[in-house]
Amino acid sequence: MILPWTDHPWEYAVITAPTRRRTLVLALAVLGATSLAACTAGTGSDGNRPRTSAAPADPASRPDLRRFYDQKLDWRPCGDHRCASLTVPRDYARPGNGKTFVLPVAKAVTATTGKRVGSLVLNPGGPGERGVQLVKDGVADDIGRGVRERFDIVSFDPRGVGGSKPALTCTPADSAEPAEGGEESPDDSTADVPLHPRTAAERADALASARATAAGCRAASGPLLAHVGTDDAARDLDVLRAALGERRLTYVGWSYGTSLGTSYAEQFPRRVRAMVLDGAVDPSLDWRQRMLGQSTGFRKAVEEYAESCAEAVGDACPGATPAEIRALIDRLLERTERESLPVDDSAYGLDAPALVSALSLSMYTPEAQWQDLSEALAAANGGDGTRLAALAAGQDEPEDTGADASDGSSDADGSEGPAESEPSGAPEDDVPEDNTDAALIAINCLDVPHPRDARAYWDALAPAEKAAGVYGTTGVVNELVCKDLPAGPQRPHRVTAEGVPPVLVVGTAGDPATPYGEAVSLARQFPGGMLLSLDAPGHTGYGRSTCVDRRVEAYLISLTKVLPGTTCTE
Repeated sequence: MILPWTDHPWEYAVITAPTRRRTLVLALAVLGATSLAACTAGTGSDGNRPRTSAAPADPASRPDLRRFYDQKLDWRPCGDHRCASLTVPRDYARPGNGKTFVLPVAKAVTATTGKRVGSLVLNPGGPGERGVQLVKDGVADDIGRGVRERFDIVSFDPRGVGGSKPALTCTPADSAEPAEGGEESPDDSTADVPLHPRTAAERADALASARATAAGCRAASGPLLAHVGTDDAARDLDVLRAALGERRLTYVGWSYGTSLGTSYAEQFPRRVRAMVLDGAVDPSLDWRQRMLGQSTGFRKAVEEYAESCAEAVGDACPGATPAEIRALIDRLLERTERESLPVDDSAYGLDAPALVSALSLSMYTPEAQWQDLSEALAAANGGDGTRLAALAAGQDEPEDTGADASDGSSDADGSEGPAESEPSGAPEDDVPEDNTDAALIAINCLDVPHPRDARAYWDALAPAEKAAGVYGTTGVVNELVCKDLPAGPQRPHRVTAEGVPPVLVVGTAGDPATPYGEAVSLARQFPGGMLLSLDAPGHTGYGRSTCVDRRVEAYLISLTKVLPGTTCTE
């Protein structure tokens, strides 16, 4: 599922792994305001993990949480799968105040009688990706038979995401309606923000754009913004574990899903049976380290594309040499900063941020994407931005037309359902079917502390440009939206998870979105942590490499350890 390309310049950088039918490559990562990664551990991050007063050693024993932990999921048919609803407290510090989230859950019943171990819970990333859609898209069919025989495959839409009730949106109900014919007028306050704002006027435009976006989020979802953080989502994951009837959790998380898994392991270390974290996010990094690491990763990946294009796609390559491809990309960036390339059936055209988005998105699965990118760049060289705009928007993929994940389900235990939850600030009908963009903004801004003074962002521009060029400067600009949104109590920290069993971290050497150094660092932070390396380009490894698949699935089934130094090459 690809986040639609919109007219907001910062949104070009909402990067996701392209959805491919019959594949596991669904993990998300995010550049800029929602950047996830950097290559080295942050300094000054050896303190203990900050805690809120609502995180007891055993929440299931709390009387005020008992009704949530005692839920029994009411599974009902939804297509070829089973669906249910899980009710969780809006605020774990005040679970009895009547305010809740109701989360859709989906299950592929695959386990064989006599071999069943339990449920395997997946999170595809984001933050903001819909786990229910992952199941409906057939993810179970891509998991090895040995795992399917022993586990039913389960996923859910986290709080505020997708079919969650209520759900996040950054579009207020009273925002302007599209003009007749379905086209909106370009927003003058956001139309001219460059990739690198240098002048006072350009920086004022960048601030105005970020503030407008943040104001929209606050107006539309104000009551939710403080309650959609990853630590709370991890508590929901434990409620789901209990509702599934599992004593311990078996879990796979891709990209942002590694953050969710890490938070779960820190809060509930003795409730982990097996945990795979693929495309790792290192919690010891601050906002600037994350942004620089990921921006640099995308710059290197695009350079690798230029170097390897001829070998990878042959005659479709838009240049005879790497130098010609680099020169073409530079020309297109300069041209689109001056004026947008025409795009069929669009009033906006392809601007420079959308071009960077198309380039970055195409680095996730090179084996599947570089051919299309090459053809799109050739077309843009001829003056047509339509194909690059499609790559930025993910329009090469089928649109999500599935029914809402909660169809056919009922409230799990008769507790408050959607109608009894406090409104998000916008009527249910005003929340878009795909609210990935709003979730990315709200969750990442809440999880990662950001400066409130714009000077910190301007000071980061020159180092970002030196390290990552336009990927770095746009990354800094994209972070601005968090300046005016709520931040949670979390701080950069090293993992504290005493008592957790060995966790398997998967790192891909050429991963642009979650650079490999993050996986190395995260594996070292877990007691008994194991690192499985994939020597390849692209984002994440499980589902892209048969060698990785074999080792991951042996671990999930039998808790088989991965030896230090284990590296896959295919």
